[in-house]
Amino acid sequence: MKSAQSLARRAPIVPTAIEQQLGTRFTIDTLRALKRRYPRREFVWLMGSDNLAQFHRWKDWRDIARTMPIAVIARPGYDAQAMTSPAMAWLRRYRVSVAGFRKRGQWSAPALVFMRFDPDSRSATAIRRANADWAGLYRETPVRDRLTFRHIQQWPDTGETE
Repeated sequence: MKSAQSLARRAPIVPTAIEQQLGTRFTIDTLRALKRRYPRREFVWLMGSDNLAQFHRWKDWRDIARTMPIAVIARPGYDAQAMTSPAMAWLRRYRVSVAGFRKRGQWSAPALVFMRFDPDSRSATAIRRANADWAGLYRETPVRDRLTFRHIQQWPDTGETE
């Protein structure tokens, strides 16, 4: 948790100890607990194509896909590995187009959508190093927790979150 807080610094990112609060360790257990805790919320699991390439090694990965839809974000250099992975061999039949993915009422998990765009080829670390105050671009934007809808308070002089 301290490592995540350190990496987030003044960013509009709020690391939480949700797995500690829920008493979970594995992704599948966390997702199930979140769905129990927030039964009226509709979740989508986000992962990079680098994770899809090795998703078949995760504990109960098929159950993760059955638990909630998955949106895969393209990562430079990983598309071929992701598309030929054992997980993709199983998930391929559940692909939904981006347009179809927006029509949430017309499908249910398992569902998989690929989000393609022109990604920044730099690593997150390189982006942060290029502008040490990159989060300052967003400092004046009120941030609301997407799960609880509560405002995330920021300290006025530093931009750090509570």
